[in-house]
Amino acid sequence: MSAAGDFDSLARSGPGTASGCAHGCYRLTGPADRPASGTLPLRGDLAHIALAGRYFVPHYAVPQPRIVMPGGAPLYALPGEGGEALCTLMEGDSFEVLEVSGGWAWGCLSLDGPVGYVRTDRLESIG
Repeated sequence: MSAAGDFDSLARSGPGTASGCAHGCYRLTGPADRPASGTLPLRGDLAHIALAGRYFVPHYAVPQPRIVMPGGAPLYALPGEGGEALCTLMEGDSFEVLEVSGGWAWGCLSLDGPVGYVRTDRLESIG
């Protein structure tokens, strides 16, 4: 059987079938549904490592936990003080940092959200 024939039989089989998809098959069948913005730690370029296998992005990040400092911290939809504040993180909350850039940390409170940007000077390392 040719390589093309092998691929065709694999593409016709479903996930977990005897044709070599013991861990499930991924098919390019069209655009994937995306969750509402801010609900999952997922962007077009980066996602929480726990979402690997569910969503395809160029990079996955292992979260770096940080603690919200005394006085709390606003969680913004976009980096910058002029943006929309989604909520206020409470003092002592654990925030999972996935990326740091320009004094802002992008991350989440948990895998289920909320997701957004926090000033890095409002977070401290755990340790």
